[in-house]
Amino acid sequence: MPYVQNSDRDRAAMLERVGVGSVDELFAPIPEALRLTEPPPIGPGTTEDGLVRALDELAARNRPSDGGACFLGGGAYDHGWLALVDHVMQRSEFLTAYTPYQPECSQGTLQWIFEFQTMIADLCGMEVANASMYDGASAAAEAAVLALAQTRRSRIVVSAGLHPHTRQTLRTYLTHLEVDIVEAPLGADGRTDWGELVDDATAAVLVQQPNFVGAVEELGPVADAAHGHGALAVASIYPVAMGLLRSPGEADFDVVVGDGQSLGVPLAFGGPAFGFFATRQAFVRRMPGRLVGQSVDREGRRAFTLAFQTREQHIRREKATSNICTNNSLMALRGCVHLATLGPRGLEEVALASRRRALEVAAGLEALGIPRAFPDTPFFNEPAFRLADDHEVARFRAALAEHGIRGGLALGGDYPELAGVFTLACTERVQDDDVARLLAAARAFQTQEVAS
Repeated sequence: MPYVQNSDRDRAAMLERVGVGSVDELFAPIPEALRLTEPPPIGPGTTEDGLVRALDELAARNRPSDGGACFLGGGAYDHGWLALVDHVMQRSEFLTAYTPYQPECSQGTLQWIFEFQTMIADLCGMEVANASMYDGASAAAEAAVLALAQTRRSRIVVSAGLHPHTRQTLRTYLTHLEVDIVEAPLGADGRTDWGELVDDATAAVLVQQPNFVGAVEELGPVADAAHGHGALAVASIYPVAMGLLRSPGEADFDVVVGDGQSLGVPLAFGGPAFGFFATRQAFVRRMPGRLVGQSVDREGRRAFTLAFQTREQHIRREKATSNICTNNSLMALRGCVHLATLGPRGLEEVALASRRRALEVAAGLEALGIPRAFPDTPFFNEPAFRLADDHEVARFRAALAEHGIRGGLALGGDYPELAGVFTLACTERVQDDDVARLLAAARAFQTQEVAS
């Protein structure tokens, strides 16, 4: 017996209820170029068990990152976490908790969110952080919205080194706000070339640290250029890198955002993770989402409450700073427990281990004749290398795969001027034998090159 039992009469009733005459009319808003011209080749109806088996077979085609050495990066990194993180987040009082609409009844949830905010603010060098965001891309877009509202201007300057997905999200977010988005290109050294793009009409300057091609940006001049024209300086950061690099707050930035996947969150085939958003106290009332504060109850005991709730579900739409509805609380809890477990010294050790492995890889590949793409530019844990073209990068990736290694993120697809350039990311999970295998694969690749 098929488990989907909508009859023609059922479908006709549903179409009538929504006010359309046919399925084609229902899907008319979807551009014709995006619609299938014929049914997908999925065969006849099947049983539920049959469908589960088919889906299991499809899922088995995925290759988890722990199935071999992983040197992939580009915004998602194979960092580890202690067993304590899984233990705490799987406790029923956290795992089943939802957004605290009645905050006075959710003191445990509010306490860990308060601690999360404190750690994120410290990590970013900012004065205040909110109760997390959906992801790093939407957090960056919300930072642009804050700057537009704060400065009452309609132009932002964005580094081309900002993650391509983040730049795309930014354009989608601002589509109907009549905002002029100007992109500052990458220079020959892999860093952003701001030129004279920042001017008195600019609301915000957005930069990523380290940037998408692995280069460490100079933040001080960016903040100076922004403030010299009355704009806000916004940084999107890789949080683990803050174990070694100076925080944007120390460089006088106004808003710091990022994605928390590297803070104890599994890669999980692409998600979920969480975003974070930190800023200066002066901009707290324009901050999106929610902010948990600390107070005292009528008996003088410490108590937590939602101090700011500047979203549509809590206040009138015209007063809301954003339409963000909630936050990725469970994933943010992972980040909170992970940071609390590591502490400042532990975060530094993770960053140092990641950096040391990256230096080993860079030195080893250069010795084999595969040069760094930006030899004079500092990097953290994701150096960029250069081959002749993207075809050679594909061949190099295949050589790595033959040795059980996942790595070699080609940059040519997002940056045509960087055809032949790829990155390799290292984390504390990379072991001595992983580096040895990678260099053996590179040696085999080079041998094939000589033979051909």
